[in-house]
Amino acid sequence: MHGYQSAFGPLNEKEDYKSARDKDGHGSHTASIVAGRVVPNASAIGGFAKGTALGGAPLARLAIYKACWPIKGKSKHEGNICTNIDMLKAIDDAIGDGVDVLSISIGFSAPISYEEDVIARGALHAVRKNIVVVCSAGNSGPLPQTLSNPAPWIITVAASTVDRSFHAPIKLSNGTIIEVKLAMCVWFYTVCLF
Repeated sequence: MHGYQSAFGPLNEKEDYKSARDKDGHGSHTASIVAGRVVPNASAIGGFAKGTALGGAPLARLAIYKACWPIKGKSKHEGNICTNIDMLKAIDDAIGDGVDVLSISIGFSAPISYEEDVIARGALHAVRKNIVVVCSAGNSGPLPQTLSNPAPWIITVAASTVDRSFHAPIKLSNGTIIEVKLAMCVWFYTVCLF
């Protein structure tokens, strides 16, 4: 948090928590993908795709490091700012704490060189300590040159859709009923043990 506070001043604790706890749900969401406990009878909105939900490794122990903070004067839903020093500090802390896998759900919006890419540089140090590094591919695809975290020593993962769709009727206020097609997003994480 030192990088953020050096650049933007003290954290407004009404905008975010001064801890690893998340205020916008992103960290909780990614943690549940990794180590979410078994939830029977889970389903998508409307009761579709009913089944048992669980994370990739429900018995894993997580160590959470927060490197991104709210942009001054904007809501959390408008994004966060992640300073280079805070990202490197989080990676360094994880290495020092002896994690087995480092999952980083942060990326850059445009391609950058490895010399400028602090995630790639921090990940290289982790890999040298035999720590597997998994990063998000970003939210800009599927167009060419939209991949985030392409360093060859990082396992980069992305979201995709399932191979089925769900149809649901919607009744409009004038009584007309139309059939709509819902698509579901599934996150694929190749490695998710901590």
